[in-house]
Order: sequence, then C-alpha cells, then structure tokens
Amino acid sequence: MSAPSECEFSTCSLNTALPVNRDRVLDTLINNLDGMAYRCHNDAAWTMLFVSQGCFALTGYQPQDLLLHGSVTWEQITWPADRAHVRATIERALATGERFTVEYRIVTRSGDAKWVLEKGMAVPDETGRWVIEGFVQDITQIRLVQQALEHAEQRYRHIFEHASEGIFQTSQEGLYLAANLALAQMYGYATPQALMEGMSNLEHGLYVDASRRHEFCQLMALHGKVLNFESEVYRCDGTRIWISENAHVVRDGTGQLVCYEGTVQDITERKHYQQQLERQANYDFLTGLPNRNLLADRLEQAISRVQRSGDFLAVVLMDLDGFKFVNDTLGHAAGDELLVVVAQRLRHSLRSSDTVARQGGDEFVLVLNGGEHIETTISLLDRILDVVRQPIELQGRELQIGASLGVALYQHGHDNAETLLKHADMAMYAAKKRGRNNFQFFSPELNHMAQERLTLESAMRVALEKDEFQVYFQPKVNAQRRMVGVEALARWHSDQLGWVGPDRFIPVAEETGLIVPLSEQIFQKTFQAAAAWPDVHGQPVRVSVNLSPQLFGCDDLVQRIDAALRCAGLPAHRVELEITEGVLVDDTERVIQVLHQLKQLGVSLSMDDFGTGYSSLSYLRRLPLDVIKIDRSLVTGLEHAEDAAMIAGAVVSLGQSLNKTVVAEGVETQAQFDFLSRQGCHEFQGYLFSKPLPLAEFNLWL
Repeated sequence: MSAPSECEFSTCSLNTALPVNRDRVLDTLINNLDGMAYRCHNDAAWTMLFVSQGCFALTGYQPQDLLLHGSVTWEQITWPADRAHVRATIERALATGERFTVEYRIVTRSGDAKWVLEKGMAVPDETGRWVIEGFVQDITQIRLVQQALEHAEQRYRHIFEHASEGIFQTSQEGLYLAANLALAQMYGYATPQALMEGMSNLEHGLYVDASRRHEFCQLMALHGKVLNFESEVYRCDGTRIWISENAHVVRDGTGQLVCYEGTVQDITERKHYQQQLERQANYDFLTGLPNRNLLADRLEQAISRVQRSGDFLAVVLMDLDGFKFVNDTLGHAAGDELLVVVAQRLRHSLRSSDTVARQGGDEFVLVLNGGEHIETTISLLDRILDVVRQPIELQGRELQIGASLGVALYQHGHDNAETLLKHADMAMYAAKKRGRNNFQFFSPELNHMAQERLTLESAMRVALEKDEFQVYFQPKVNAQRRMVGVEALARWHSDQLGWVGPDRFIPVAEETGLIVPLSEQIFQKTFQAAAAWPDVHGQPVRVSVNLSPQLFGCDDLVQRIDAALRCAGLPAHRVELEITEGVLVDDTERVIQVLHQLKQLGVSLSMDDFGTGYSSLSYLRRLPLDVIKIDRSLVTGLEHAEDAAMIAGAVVSLGQSLNKTVVAEGVETQAQFDFLSRQGCHEFQGYLFSKPLPLAEFNLWL
C-alpha cells in the first residue's frame, strides 16, 4: 500500500463517502477526551509543547499555564514522592523504544491529590527531534474502589485465617486454591501453604474412598451446593479422620464455574460413636465377622448385583469338622479361640468383594462373587479347605480340623436369600456324608464340573512335566495377502485326555497359577522357532504371543521375557506381545509401567480382542500400544448384517485415529476380507488364509 499524499492527510474519507477534514476531527477528538493529551520535552521539567483542553478538568490549570515556560511545570504538578518512580519508568521505556504505562499522583491547582494513569512513547517531531507524546487520565475513583476491595479482602482474610472451622476453595479438578490455618491443622499440616503443596489431588490424596470426590462434584453440578457431606479422609501422617463439608459453587459474571467454596468440621468423635453402635448391631462379638443381620443385607445386595451383571454368585455354608470334640475335650475357651483363628483365616483368604459371616455356633456363611467363570469359585473353595486344614495350636496342643462346605449357586430370577441358604445347608450335609473336608454343589451338573476341573489341573501338572504342550502358528497377511507375521497359539494333546481345547485349559491354568510355567514353555518354543525362520519378501517374520493378565502379577515378568529372547537369540523387534483389556482390572498404573518396560526391550505391544472389553479411550491413549486386534466376534457375520459391518468399520476407524496398526482376526470369507480392506484395515488373520499349523507344517508353508 502506498503512503497517503499531503492532501489526503488533511482531507480523507475516514470510512465515509463524504470528504472529512482530518485535522478538525482529530482536534475535536483530542479536546473532548476524558483526560489530557500532550507533547513534551524529555527534560527535568517535562516542558509541555502541547496539551489538550482536558488539562483543565484534570489539573485545574489552563493549557497556557503548562505550555513552555508557563506558571507551572508537570514536574511540579507530580506528587513529590512519586517523581522519581515516574521518571525512572519513563526513562526505561525510552531507552528501549517501548511504550510506557505508569500510575502516580498529581496535585491539582486546588491542592487536591488525584491518581492518574499515563501512557505514552517517544516519537520524532516535525523537525526530527525526539519528544514524548502521551495521554494522562484520572483513575482516582478506580483506585478508591481498589482500596475498598483491598480493605474488604483484609477483613475477609482475617475471618478466613482465624476461623475455628476449616475453610477452603478448590478447583473443579480437585486442587486447593485457598485454605485457612484451621483446615491445614485439621489435616495435620503446619501451614495452609504446606497443605496446598502436599495435597495435589483431592480425589486420591484426601478421600479414603476416592469416589467421594466424584460424588461431591456430582452434587455440586446438580444442586450447586452440598450440605453435611460426610467422608473419611487421610491426614498428612496417614491417620484417618471423619469430616463434614458444607460448600457451594462460585461462578463469575458470565455464569462460568470459578471454584468450590465451603467449610469443614471434624466429626471423628461422633462418627466413631455411631460406628460403635452399628458394629454392636451388625457384627459378631467373638469373631468380629458380620452376624445374621448384616449377612442378610449383604446377601440381598449381592443378589441385586448379579441380577444386573449376569455373573456367578455362590452362597457357601461351612461347618467345622471336629469342633464338638475340641469343645468337649479342651473346653469352651479353646473352642472360642478356634473360632477366632478360623474367622481370621477365612477373612484373609477371601477377596474384598466377598463376605464371610458367622451364622452361629461353628457355622460360617460365605457369599462369593464368582465373576464370569465357575472355575474362579471352585479355585477359591479349594483354597478355603486348605486354609482351614492348617494346624492350629490350642492350649499347647497342635490340632488339625477340616470343614464341610455346601455350595448353592444363584439361579437368575428363581432364588432368594432364604432359598440359597437352604440349598447351601442341604449341600453341606451332603459334603459331610461324603467323608467331610470337601465341598459339594447343590447342582449335580456343577459337581461334575468341579470334578472335571480337578482332573484337568492334575493332568496339566503332568503335561508340563512331560512337555505335552505344543505351539501352533497362524499367519497374518496384509491387504495384498502377503504374510507379514504369525501368531503363536498354545495347543495340548494329553496322553490321558486326548485333545484339550485352550478354552478349557487356559482358565484352569490362570486360576491355579500354572499359567506361569505354561507361558515360559510357550515363550521358549516360540522364540526358538522364530529365530530359525528365513526372511519373507525381504523382511523378517514377526511373531506374536499372548500374555495372560495373571503374568502381570509376576514382579520379574520383563526379566523373564528378556531372558527367553536372549536364550533363543531372537531380536526383540521381531516379537509382538498381545494383551487383553483384562490386564487393566487390577493395579492399572503398575500394569502401564510394566508395559513401558516391555517397550524398552524393543518388543511391540498389541491389544487383543479389542472391542469386547471395557477400557476407556483415556486408558488406551496411555498404553504404549502398536497394534489393535479386532475381535473375531466383530468380524463374524459382518457381510450379512449392516449393524455388524458398521461396528467393525467404526473400530477400524478408531484404531486409525489412534495411529495404531489394525489387525482383524477370525476372517473366514472373501466378503469379510474385501469389506475390511476397503475400511483401511492393515492386517488380517483367519481360516481364509490359513488355519493354525504345527511348526513342521508352518515351516513348509513358509
């Protein structure tokens, strides 16, 4: 754009169709502004070369009083105590060629003090000489308002800091924005600052039950406040107290949430008294276990839960074998001691989701949440029998007792708590008739399953010793149907049982801990075989192998895999470890840490059976995954059902958006392959290309 001509400076359009006198417009604007525009020299007096008409309203002086050698200089008008600050601020800005802004006081002609805000900068005048041009405006009222706010803040701060109740402000995300001394001391901190620095996450750092913070925020969102919100919290030394919170939402002028603000009271003493009364009503005085009253409530809750989830629920009635003998020979004190020891053993053997209660006498009731597989319940019952059988020393004598267990499984829609206890009682007497120290299911079919499970476990132990487990290999291909990798699959032909499918032996291995030695055998055989394979299409063959969630309970999992790779001489980058979403069920943070350690070895990581689990996208983003495998259940029938095809396509799109390699497993028809190829799926696996092959056949296939 070219520079405007001289005439354009004096008369120009100024965004209008009619000519306008620019000088007149500027003169009108400057002289009608609420403040004083000026031009001055940078000298000791700030000698004014031009001041606007606003000078009179600002200072009480006429413009001619300030111009050049008038009756007063701007330096004289400036409040004496502020002169050095003003000059230093302006000089710093002039030295760097920047604009300056400074607040200070002036003395008006009438002797009044005013606060002013001055903004300006150095510019060359018409002769090229540097002068200062700027604008000064009255901010006295603004400063008075600020001072009033500061005084109000001081009064609030005094109340805030000296209140006997805890007072706080927190962000919606759970960070302390403010806290008083009473709150800090309530939580065991010396100062509010120490509290805010030490408590960086309220959800996990303060509340014993982390979900309480979520409930707090939900109530705030729903009602804008919480009243008498009681929670158990941690102090900084790890001890626990009970608190009651009253709080409300603070919003800004636009309605946006600024923070949560409220008070906290320590109600520990009152809460402990309430808990004492509740304990006396709901817990057995001798063993500390739930009594009949609490058992009835726990059992009803468990039934309601499994009605929603569809999982197994087992009610177990346990009667001690030989308890009457102990009572009769050693006395009731010894019998009571025996009951206490058994109660402790049972409590330590069960999971937090289970319940053990004392029915009365030597009878205990266990409410077991069995999850999705009956094998889980059977394994737990075995452990309970082993725990009860351990020797017990009573009055200097070592005794060994057993237990008879009757098990009743909840049948959806048919059984209530009373029926379950009745069935468990019938099964318990059946266990006593079968020789005691065993468990019996109320259902004959489940008894058969329990026997089969024990048979499988025994056969597996023999199979591991005899090296009966084999590895089969199923190729993976790309969109051009060229092989790009292979998955290793465990297979078992038992001398005793014949072919046993992985859907039968893998759950038993995981329940019994045999999955660890089984996995080591599979790793060794897989890695040794892969190390001997030639390149295919100029590329080394990648082999994937499954990692059971139970393996993450091993502290040395990473070292075991590293050792197996080194032993086989197989480079880590040729290995892909497949996990399922089940690994995230327990101790998610530790699992993520282990996955990162595995990545450091150089292996790739794959999420198997993707789309069938429950993990959130936030977790998927945190996992160091390279590959996502679409579960076969999402592939089967997609060529015949539009909704199935839409789901499969969405999962492929999701994998692409996460920048992961997407593999479809269970591809059995050309139509499935064609559809998934069009959706952008990267790799494919299934019977359309090859069934799983034993090593010798796979080597020929290569």
